[in-house]
Amino acid sequence: MPELPKRDVIVAGRGGSDITSRIRCFLAALICASALASATAVLAADVTVFAAASLKNALDEISATFEAETGHSVSLSLAGSSLLARQIALGAPADIYLPASPEWMDYLEGENRLIPGSRRDLLGNRLVLVAPIKNPGAIAGFEDPALFDHLGQGKLAMAMVEAVPAGVYGKSALQSLGLWQDLAPHVAQTDNVRAALALVAAGAAPLGVVYASDARAEPRVSVLAEFPAQSHAPIRYPLALVQGPGGPAVEAFFAYLQGPKARDAFLSAGFDVIAE
Repeated sequence: MPELPKRDVIVAGRGGSDITSRIRCFLAALICASALASATAVLAADVTVFAAASLKNALDEISATFEAETGHSVSLSLAGSSLLARQIALGAPADIYLPASPEWMDYLEGENRLIPGSRRDLLGNRLVLVAPIKNPGAIAGFEDPALFDHLGQGKLAMAMVEAVPAGVYGKSALQSLGLWQDLAPHVAQTDNVRAALALVAAGAAPLGVVYASDARAEPRVSVLAEFPAQSHAPIRYPLALVQGPGGPAVEAFFAYLQGPKARDAFLSAGFDVIAE
């Protein structure tokens, strides 16, 4: 395997400390404002769903259809499964949890935050390697040296490899294929898989590891290769009700997520539907 070039890291000097402080204060203010707006939206909704970021397109469609049919309102909080699980464990007002990892559902079960008997596996997915559509190229497989020509001096975009499911699956797959040791120094980790996808779509990273459903949702990327299923644990999206006030609207949307209209939306978005 050819040695991969490494990027230089530029560190700001003291002269930029005042500017850095101002930027940090500004970003902190934005985060606080965003959190307040998000909390207000959650409290106003009939149903609050905490779900993996990779489900955005499908859940946007499903919740809009449900709202039109029932008159109930649905609030979607989409982020990395690990972040959402920790928020729920701390008492965040979620009604339904739909992560991209059984492990984080296990975590909430251990915290007694789920309604017993409500958990089930809903969806499956596949893992793919993507490149910007403007320069997709082609590779014969993960053993093809052309893979590293694609990377060049750039970065491999991945969700956080120790916490976010897509990153965990991706690291496991690259380890299984004997590529992780060489690629690890060149990985750019993001908060969730959609952020990794966005880096590739914008051309900021020449390669990325994302779900097949993410690649289908983004026309600016091209799939170079699909990771062998045996190279990582099965990708599962479990569904469960969270302990809380619940109510008819929550129960209705929970059932709707497992119904035929939601099934069609998930399939159209590139997911595998497990629950019948």
